[in-house]
Amino acid sequence: SGLIDPLHSSCNGIRYTEFPIFLMADRSMSCLPVSLSLLATFQSAVAILGAPSEVYTFGTQYWFLGCSYFLGLLIPAHVFIPVFYRLRVSSAYEYLELRFNKTVRICGTLTFIFQMVIYMGVVLYAPALALNAVTGFDLWGAVLAMGLVCTLYTALGGLKAVIWTDVFQTVVMFAGQLAVIVVGASQAGGIAEVWRKATNGSRIAGLDLNPDPLERHTFWTLGVGGIFLMLALYGVNQAQVQRYLSSRTEREAVMSCYVVFPCQQIVLCLGCLMGLVMFARYGEDSPLDKGYVKTNDQVSAHLFLSMVLYFVMDVFRDLPGLPGLFVACLFSGALSTISSAFNSLATVTMEDFIKPNFPNMTEARATLLSKGLALAYGLVCLAMAYIASLMGSVLQAAFSIFGMVGGPLLGLFCLGMFFPWANPTGAVVGLVAGLAMAFWVGIGSFVMRMSSGTLVPPVNTTTLPLLENMTTCTTILKCVLALPRPTGVEALYSLSYMWYSAHNSATVVVVGLLVSLLSGTYMRQSAYMSLPAGAFTFLNFCDKNLCNFWGKFWKIVCEKLLD
Repeated sequence: SGLIDPLHSSCNGIRYTEFPIFLMADRSMSCLPVSLSLLATFQSAVAILGAPSEVYTFGTQYWFLGCSYFLGLLIPAHVFIPVFYRLRVSSAYEYLELRFNKTVRICGTLTFIFQMVIYMGVVLYAPALALNAVTGFDLWGAVLAMGLVCTLYTALGGLKAVIWTDVFQTVVMFAGQLAVIVVGASQAGGIAEVWRKATNGSRIAGLDLNPDPLERHTFWTLGVGGIFLMLALYGVNQAQVQRYLSSRTEREAVMSCYVVFPCQQIVLCLGCLMGLVMFARYGEDSPLDKGYVKTNDQVSAHLFLSMVLYFVMDVFRDLPGLPGLFVACLFSGALSTISSAFNSLATVTMEDFIKPNFPNMTEARATLLSKGLALAYGLVCLAMAYIASLMGSVLQAAFSIFGMVGGPLLGLFCLGMFFPWANPTGAVVGLVAGLAMAFWVGIGSFVMRMSSGTLVPPVNTTTLPLLENMTTCTTILKCVLALPRPTGVEALYSLSYMWYSAHNSATVVVVGLLVSLLSGTYMRQSAYMSLPAGAFTFLNFCDKNLCNFWGKFWKIVCEKLLD
């Protein structure tokens, strides 16, 4: 499907040889395709398979993640989109140079590239691995097919091809999930019977208001911690920002963010319903326990993905064609995420590294180079998929990287937009501190669980699997044995993964502000010209009062210390 737009354009004499058309779709996209592309970008195959396995194993508490969608999309619509759109930037990281300096911009870009390169290889490998585990379909055949097709249509058609392909793939994803729910519920005796079995099996969860941040899933971790995860995905991630900027007007960009809200709720409900239907079919006797899914070392890290795919094949075994529909749904999720990664990586590489050093480059040459970059990143994706195959159970750590890196990037942008006295030194030190904290907690948590042997135990005893992707796919597995409450460093390692983004972004902001105040205040006025009128009235107060106050305060402190 991804080849339709570029090939159709070629046949009609339309050539994607102009740089703004290739990377920004000529800023001509309407609200609906942009909103569906925003949805598809981070609705990967891992999320399609991960949400049902989560609900099957632990119940519907996961549904409260939907409570975070409101503010998680409202804030980007009225805070981040106006800033980026009015600056008319192509790369979100251009803002960092306008606000701070080129060094901060480069640091932000390199962090984003690291995040996406690691992630896209895993997203490509995971669905192929699950498909291989259940159907015997050749693993590397699936990896190569997805990688090459996705690379081809991204390199040929640019952002416009990616967006329209995302629209088609979103429809396929909805159709595949809906077909599984309808057929599965019918075979289980209807939705009422599904609900009854889920209730009897304690899979219908109530509102858990436990404020403990170490609890994996509560209303607060999902509904509040999820807001920061959504902000990292829909507020400052280049893949999403690029779609906002491709809109014809700022109003349409804001409206596209609004449209994503009900679509995200539908996706969440479909995933939860699939999990309940799966529980109604199997109860506590999962396909894993019965040995229907092979469990060698290569597949063990993705047992729960394979379990959902086995369920789909089991439901559709007497219905020719429908298994293929869900496989198409699965691969649509993977392709939409990977193509978005290719395009966004090509954009930031061009805008942040190449164009500043070659300002006289022609549009034709820039477009050709952008296509080459998309192709190169496609090959890197295939290489990362191969490396992922060698990791085995360490794949969980690779998934966690996406969530860990998103928080510090969010903190960096918040530092620039909301705190006028933050300076470049504070921004760089804050970002480094946030990344260090993120990897310390994330890797420490993974090593602690791996050393205790609780990574992939049987489903219906003590597992807590989650294979979750939002723009941003995080896997944190925890054991629910009756263990004493962790203390000290172990408590930090036991922090719910849903708080990672908030924790890491707060680290960047706090450290960045402290370093800025110690090293001297700084403000670049041009960075605030694009702020929405009246939206941040407190910034004017900060400009006129707090900056002067803190500047005088630290000057007095330093003079006293020197005396």
